Amino acid sequence: MENGLPEVALIQPHDRKAWALPKGLIERGEPPEKAAEREAREETGLSGTIVGKIDTIKYSYVATWEKPTVRVFKIVTFYLLKYMEGDPSRHDWEVDRVEWFPIEKAISSATYPLEKGILKKAKLLIASNSEERR
Repeated sequence: MENGLPEVALIQPHDRKAWALPKGLIERGEPPEKAAEREAREETGLSGTIVGKIDTIKYSYVATWEKPTVRVFKIVTFYLLKYMEGDPSRHDWEVDRVEWFPIEKAISSATYPLEKGILKKAKLLIASNSEERR
């Protein structure tokens, strides 16, 4: 939070100019919530605790780096995490940059339309949680 407004850490994946949310694969036997916390920590250098589930999205893309090229289908569940500790300079090799954005700027800066929708839902979830604490 900065000036009482929520902030979001976005990543620039390696060799891309996109701003995106951290995400990754679930390891064998790993609960999805633990995978979300681990992937966020690895890709951002930041640790957090889950506040709630935001939503699940489905999409596909063509992996042009594979020969022959293949279509990849992904299902990603996003969770809202509350920042606990960490340093964004300690991200892993899969990420070129990590930056904090005020939530409105994160929504406008996010490259992928489905992730813009996730950020809008996160904003509503944050507001809902703030109301409950009053």
